[in-house]
Amino acid sequence: MAPRQTVTSGTPWEPIVGYARAVRVANTIYVSGTTATDDTGAIVGRGDPYAQTRQALRNVERALIAAGATMADVVRTRLFVINIDQWKEIGRAHGEVFSAIRPATTMVEVRRLIDSEMLVEIEAEAVIS
Repeated sequence: MAPRQTVTSGTPWEPIVGYARAVRVANTIYVSGTTATDDTGAIVGRGDPYAQTRQALRNVERALIAAGATMADVVRTRLFVINIDQWKEIGRAHGEVFSAIRPATTMVEVRRLIDSEMLVEIEAEAVIS
């Protein structure tokens, strides 16, 4: 069996819920649902779905780098949004990062996220070739 590497972000929720920001097994990295928080845990881009998507993707990128990958290695993303009517702003931010990579992607509306100020949560999977 390939060794398992975990990446943590240092948030207080990881040990409580029992998860890692990302897990790498062999050449595959799985990034947990990631929101628009800064290093202190404060939400970035309150009320702005575009800004929150960009910040969440920056956080995804940090996890990937810590696991030895880059955004170019991403093969799938999942976007959970609380208002699907904001898909254009969210999609624009996602497209700015992934226009040349074009991973398989799903965007679904959910009733709410863990904090009422959060508008977007993003999961990613990457395969290092």
